[in-house]
Amino acid sequence: METYDPQKSPTEARQGNPRKMNLRVLVFSLVGIVVLFAIIYMVYTMTQGNPN
Repeated sequence: METYDPQKSPTEARQGNPRKMNLRVLVFSLVGIVVLFAIIYMVYTMTQGNPN
């Protein structure tokens, strides 16, 4: 496996980003989905009439 950085070994070149950008994207998207479902649930429950 060729690397573009001569100081890094092939194992080091395959390692993830130390800033954890992939994890950041996954966490923010998961939080966004949870908030979206919470908003949809609140709108749904507010539009229902009171049971008698």
